[in-house]
Amino acid sequence: MKKQRSFIRFSLMVMAAGVLLTACKKTEEPKAVEKKPVKVILVEAELPPKLLKPELPPLFEDIERRTFQFFWDTTNEQNGMAVDRYPSRPFASIASVGFALTVYPIGYENGWISREQAVQRTLTTLRFLRDLPVGPQRTGRAGYKGFYYHFLDMQKGLRYDQWVELSSVDTALLMMGVLFAQSYYEGDTADEKEIRQIADTLYRRVDWPWMQQRKPLISMGWYPERGFIQHDWMGYNEGMMVYLLALGSPTHPVEPDAWQEWTRTYNKDWGVYYGQEYLAFGPLFAHQYNHVWIDFRDIQDQYMREHGIDYFLNSRRATLAQREYAIDNPMKWKEYGENVWGLTASDGPQNTTQDYRGEQRQFFHYRTRGAGLFEAFDDGTIAPTAAVSSIVFAPEVVIPATQEMHKRFGDFLYSSYGFLDSFNPSFNYDIPLKTGRMIPNRGWVASDYIGIDQGAIVTMIANYRNEFVWNVMKKNKYIRTGLERAGFTGGWLTPEGETQPLPKKDEQAANARALGIAESRAAAAEAQSTPPQRQPQQPE
Repeated sequence: MKKQRSFIRFSLMVMAAGVLLTACKKTEEPKAVEKKPVKVILVEAELPPKLLKPELPPLFEDIERRTFQFFWDTTNEQNGMAVDRYPSRPFASIASVGFALTVYPIGYENGWISREQAVQRTLTTLRFLRDLPVGPQRTGRAGYKGFYYHFLDMQKGLRYDQWVELSSVDTALLMMGVLFAQSYYEGDTADEKEIRQIADTLYRRVDWPWMQQRKPLISMGWYPERGFIQHDWMGYNEGMMVYLLALGSPTHPVEPDAWQEWTRTYNKDWGVYYGQEYLAFGPLFAHQYNHVWIDFRDIQDQYMREHGIDYFLNSRRATLAQREYAIDNPMKWKEYGENVWGLTASDGPQNTTQDYRGEQRQFFHYRTRGAGLFEAFDDGTIAPTAAVSSIVFAPEVVIPATQEMHKRFGDFLYSSYGFLDSFNPSFNYDIPLKTGRMIPNRGWVASDYIGIDQGAIVTMIANYRNEFVWNVMKKNKYIRTGLERAGFTGGWLTPEGETQPLPKKDEQAANARALGIAESRAAAAEAQSTPPQRQPQQPE
């Protein structure tokens, strides 16, 4: 699907040196040249003393258990294929399979299944993926050149239909789960050894340079009917994992200039939105998926070194900006507020235009929704996964939002497998629906759970509790290689025995990230003090 990208440029110029954490370029004659204002990086000048990470209330254990159960119950136990969505549309998503492979050990670690159950489900999945027929043919194949088709038949594991693409990013999501399994199952049993061996085989056979039809960027995918998709991964988005996995490959790696070229396409995406200065992408999923498997705290590539933050703090800012957008609620949607928010790719009621408060408003079924400098579209549809999956970035706002949405809407939004995908309190029209159902006087609610949305919820809660997924993936040599070839340094990438302090200007930011509540409310308020800076994107 071709992405419509639009953005609003903001500029924030301040003179107060007290909040400045970015470095000004020194002039040769400082006395003769007037000092120019620079953009502010919104990080606290002073940290509160010994702030503790908020405890998770019991609700989150229930969410985690129910969401795990979604994968355990709906996956085909005969071959490991995980559903794209449930209960409708009976096909598998390879991205969902990647999440499922990550979720099974979470179930074991929590005592919900045995280790043997996790091992057998994982081994069944990997064997099936390894043995599926592959090739350039239009039908009867699961993939080609190590990549897999986005959607596969739940029983046979073959390309579901001719509209399904050979997907680079969904293969990347699958491979993240494959490499997680490789690093988690370290036992000496024959089964766990086989898991590690098959995982290695699957990753090694992905021919990443083949996807570089317009080098050094990587294409979004390929169709046997018409060739490569005429769009590459560029601009800040979930494509980060595609490049990192391609850089880490021991058999078919891309050159480091792929990462350099990709980050060069970032520049239009950096700006200020609702008081937060960050690398923007409207839907929150792009700020979350890469962080499911990789701990980006305190590690930086060249782009982030130049901007004085890291990708983790960037995702925090994106989360806080979207919450502020909901509080401001420029489009006057029902129920939006400080504890009811969350825009991402999700289900919606229908593709239709309806009158809302005297204006013609567009509503959609499934599409990307977001608030930011670009990729901004909002039709009043809220996805709980957008908020809950940001738990690691901003627990102090995610916890109350999750509790509030459960309390106020849980009677129709929260069910056997946790939160249904989305709901829209503003949609109250008597028209045929694409999916979901109408709740009298409450609006529309989805009828499906979506695999990738469920996966982000359970894995991010696990990371918040004890950094579980992150710690496992830190052991994977391919992930480390990919990060290092992309130019990441610092943090957990620092070789043992060496000390590599962050630049002085960023020391407080590093401490703040460790506490998980870094942002300065005072700085954010100052950034929002000028009305022209607060211009939310309107739907086209």
